[in-house]
Amino acid sequence: MAELLTFENLGNLLMLCFLQAVLGFDNLLYISIESQRAPVAQQKAVRFWGIIIAVALRIVLLFVMVSLLGSLTEPFYVFNWEGVITGGVNFATCVFVFGGAFIMYTAVKEISHMLSVEHLGHDVDAKSGKSATTVVLLIVFMNLIFSFDSVLSAIAITDVFPVLAIAILLSGLAMLVLADSVTEFLQKNRMYEVLGLFILLIVGVVLLGEAGVAASHAAHDDALAIHVFGYPLVPMSKTTFYFSVIVLFAVEIIQSGYSRKLAAERSGTQH
Repeated sequence: MAELLTFENLGNLLMLCFLQAVLGFDNLLYISIESQRAPVAQQKAVRFWGIIIAVALRIVLLFVMVSLLGSLTEPFYVFNWEGVITGGVNFATCVFVFGGAFIMYTAVKEISHMLSVEHLGHDVDAKSGKSATTVVLLIVFMNLIFSFDSVLSAIAITDVFPVLAIAILLSGLAMLVLADSVTEFLQKNRMYEVLGLFILLIVGVVLLGEAGVAASHAAHDDALAIHVFGYPLVPMSKTTFYFSVIVLFAVEIIQSGYSRKLAAERSGTQH
């Protein structure tokens, strides 16, 4: 135990907590939006148990990845169809492709649903169509998808399992504390839920980009990077992602303010 209490491990723990906070934003957003699909009376319990189970499974995932890192990162197939698709595929590639496609499908489906609803009240009722168990399972599953890149990044910082596990537990505690507040904010400010769905759509694109370089980064071989029709499948940087999120929020805030100003002017003109 004493050998764990070093400045190096403490520094790594602080770095990991920061990393989990940065990479956990999209995860928390998904949890807040998806939990609203459960029956209203069970939404808080869904968020709680979804996060608890997901954090427990994330630690199991971490243990498996630390134990089997070599076999998980080695490419098991290499595309060599020149001019169409080239590059290597490993376990991480499959996770990112499936997770990215699923998130994009979910976001597009929910946006389409919002556009098809005639009355806001009907929309609120319709959102409670999934069972609590289904929503918990979705939250747990997507939490593992979101956590895959953060676990890989964490292992790159340190291979001390207790330090990694503590960082994951602290990030889970932070999600438990913030999940209800984020959900309440989205419920009171419905326009931001649409914004959140578009952010999730971008997250799906980010994960698909990560799939393109997962095998090449793991094997440290640029030749394994995936190219589609001769173009590299390049991931969006976290800086670009967060800049896009900031721009989207800025546009929404400015547009909301302008709409209120127009409404006030029209109201004054009518009087």
